[in-house]
Amino acid sequence: MKQFSLNIHGSIREFSRPLVMGILNVTPDSFYPGSRTLDGEDAGTALGVKAMAARLIAEGADIIDVGGCSTRPGSAPVSEQEEMRRVRLGVEAVRKLSSEVLVSVDTFRSRVARGAVEEWGADIINDISAGLMDEGMIPEVARLGVPYIMMHTRGTPDTMGTLTEYPEGVVAGVASELRGRIIEAQLAGIADIIIDPGFGFAKTVGQNYELMAGLDVLDAMLDNRPMLVGISRKSMIYKPLGLTPADSLPGTIALDTVALQKGAAILRVHDVAACRQTVDVVEML
Repeated sequence: MKQFSLNIHGSIREFSRPLVMGILNVTPDSFYPGSRTLDGEDAGTALGVKAMAARLIAEGADIIDVGGCSTRPGSAPVSEQEEMRRVRLGVEAVRKLSSEVLVSVDTFRSRVARGAVEEWGADIINDISAGLMDEGMIPEVARLGVPYIMMHTRGTPDTMGTLTEYPEGVVAGVASELRGRIIEAQLAGIADIIIDPGFGFAKTVGQNYELMAGLDVLDAMLDNRPMLVGISRKSMIYKPLGLTPADSLPGTIALDTVALQKGAAILRVHDVAACRQTVDVVEML
């Protein structure tokens, strides 16, 4: 893995090994039931927000990614007000437990990004749309001066499943579309850009594997920027195998290993302890 640095509120942080990003979904409807949280105490299969945050920290997460609006394919977004309530709950839960772990916020809305950074203590903005779903997002991130994770997608969660044509091939298509978003972000003044190829978003199962196989090529085409890979328990694993998200941890570990070997800098996962071990073993190799 290449070394990279991020400006975290004016302090330059250097990273020489892959980072593990734990997922904290403050949602009742995320695609993997084991990642859903409730506002209150533990109940059923869902953990309370504080309990989930504590578990991710204890298992060794370098970053915790807080989301308040499910963006799984086919989903409809919650209101901005409700997303802000959920994100605040998640960010504040992490911050009460740790001042060291980095907090990113998974949102495509600029007002949520502003509140997360200025009011609740988030460090990074993680935008599934790379600014396409809110024209105010890129200028807002530039003003906030925080690192920006730009994911590739097309359309909205409700329409992305129909937008999977890549005449030049999925690797070249993703590179071309992300390059345009990178240029816009740079012109706006965003210094720290992390790329997410967007596995599962506007891509078929076959295209997801084509993208994984060409991840090192994509990395080179985008000037070897830090790259985040998020394939944890996704349908590209469980659908072709006839499984469910709950059965998909072994497949996740396999693909995370491939991603690390192809240069991934950050792995976004539900299962932090398993991913931490995967990173450690690949680093020894």
